[in-house]
Amino acid sequence: MAMNDSWKVWSKGISFGLEAAMVNIPHALFVHYRRLHLDEMEVMLLVQLLSFKQVEHNDFPSIDQLELRMGTAPGELSPVIRRLMKEGWFSIDELVDESTGIRSERYNLSGMYEKLGQCLAEQRAAAGRPAEEEVPVPKPKEGQAQNIFVIFEREFARPLSPMECETISGWVDQDGYPEDLILLALKEAVFAGKVHFRYIDRILLEWSRNRVKTVEDAKAHIQKFRTGAR
Repeated sequence: MAMNDSWKVWSKGISFGLEAAMVNIPHALFVHYRRLHLDEMEVMLLVQLLSFKQVEHNDFPSIDQLELRMGTAPGELSPVIRRLMKEGWFSIDELVDESTGIRSERYNLSGMYEKLGQCLAEQRAAAGRPAEEEVPVPKPKEGQAQNIFVIFEREFARPLSPMECETISGWVDQDGYPEDLILLALKEAVFAGKVHFRYIDRILLEWSRNRVKTVEDAKAHIQKFRTGAR
């Protein structure tokens, strides 16, 4: 193929590419992802969420769609999504259409922009510090926060949905329930044969109203309830 023909093919390919939609990705995400303790898969997941939102107008791609796009094995992305949600990179909003009453969900990426903005502000503030202070801190290992999701998935015998993961995170981060207390509520739901999140939430709410704050308090409350029910 002549050089001129090669140039025409290359130029046509570039033209097709420019005609297709483009994704606006924050430059700071690529520059500072290590500083922010993100790995390549987590960065690519954020990029894919931006791509679905901006180009395909899909605010809530399914796990299957994300796995297909990223070429990951089934179940590989679920813990990544849970981790990023727990760390505040994004959340899930529940929307209700006022005219139809239809509920829908969408990924809210405002957390990502807040973290990137904070990182840039800290970098500017630290511009005069010694270079050794800029060394990234190693990413902490996943601990008990992951185990609670694994236990729930085992009891439910299926992967948790993003909304269910957010519910668990809300129990821990917003409501302040200890994880062992949440797991005891899960055990009680299994014991009652009502393994669903609304029932578990009612258990936790009842315990909270009765000032049950520890597993020991909960066990005493359960025993008192069962004794009185006889």
